[in-house]
Amino acid sequence: MKNEEITGYAVALEFLYGLQIFGANFGLANTFRLALLAGQPQAELRFIHVAGTNGKGSTCAMLEAIYRATGLRVGLFTSPHLVSFRERIQVNRQLIPETEVVRLVGELRGLNRENEATLFEFATVMALKYFSEQKCDLVIWETGLGGRLDATNIVTPLASVITNIAFDHQEWLGDTVGKIAAEKAGIIKSNIPVITAADAPEALTVIEKTAREKNAPLKIVTADEVRSRFAAASFPPLPGEHQKINAALALATVEVLQKPIPVADETIRAGLAGVNWPGRLQLISKKNGGKILLDGAHNGAAVNALAGTLEKTCPGSKRTLVLGVLQDKDWRHICDRLAPLAARIVAVPVASRRTASAGALAAACRTANPAAEIVACRSLAEALKKTAADDFVVITGSLYLVGEALELLGVSPAGGERKLNEWGGRKERAAC
Repeated sequence: MKNEEITGYAVALEFLYGLQIFGANFGLANTFRLALLAGQPQAELRFIHVAGTNGKGSTCAMLEAIYRATGLRVGLFTSPHLVSFRERIQVNRQLIPETEVVRLVGELRGLNRENEATLFEFATVMALKYFSEQKCDLVIWETGLGGRLDATNIVTPLASVITNIAFDHQEWLGDTVGKIAAEKAGIIKSNIPVITAADAPEALTVIEKTAREKNAPLKIVTADEVRSRFAAASFPPLPGEHQKINAALALATVEVLQKPIPVADETIRAGLAGVNWPGRLQLISKKNGGKILLDGAHNGAAVNALAGTLEKTCPGSKRTLVLGVLQDKDWRHICDRLAPLAARIVAVPVASRRTASAGALAAACRTANPAAEIVACRSLAEALKKTAADDFVVITGSLYLVGEALELLGVSPAGGERKLNEWGGRKERAAC
């Protein structure tokens, strides 16, 4: 395989940008085909496959940290990225080097000439090839959208993990909890254990039925189990009450897999103590002594978790809310839930063609909280200037917005790669 057509990282990114014209795809045939041409790298790897509506990334981060603490070489595949495309493919939490992106794009581009892989399909096979070459002992493998027909579902994992089921991406996954659960439960494989923290009765019914049909041992992490695990512990390492559920799910997964991958209790504690997952209740100190809280909550369940955290950890605080949401999300509900918690609200557009208008967000927030000071800004940069003197600023509504904030605040170097999170319309292909 040759890569002489790809002469640098910027050229590789431009090629990846070009794959966005193929939109998003439900169907495994194209990914199977590209992986076959690449030598079936997935056959040489062990996976923990993680699906769900919210908490996938946090659960993956905890699993990765625990297994890395054992001395294993651990690959991590997640999406979307906050700032750099390289965040999606990591080994022992080291981002894939730019030179490796260039090489892999060049090699796989030659195999993809007739396949028209989407960006996510292409990135999935890039990750598989890289993890195989890096001789990873284990890969923590997050779905992109859904599960059943998601490109990541070409692997056979050691365990299938489903965090929870809630409303999001209904235009893709279905308009009921049951339909969404059926898509997420599509990662369940025959005789492979499945662990879930889903608690919606309709979702659990679907997951239990699928597990029975696949003869897959099922472990359900209940609310009582979460409370008992963390009654007297300092966990979870990530802030927020909802992270206890994700941590309990990660711990249950480790317990289920003790036979193939034994992990001592002290190693689990050491791993969890070092978990880092930016953009989820991430607190940043300002030079004036104030605080900025970044959280990528973008659907009803995630926003409820954020609101609960704000109400519990900083009751009565004079909060400023900087809010930007994508148009295809339930932005009215997000405004209804969060606006009453702020004294000042600054609505902004997300740097995406899918953004909801700042004016519409501001209007919805005025309805939800007429007493608040509410303005619409043309950009997040303008909003940060307006709120520079405020004591406590919450920036939320989209992971895309959080990524932009990390760049503007100087927490992450500006790379201009956030637009790689964009994808076009739906493109169906036959499933395998």
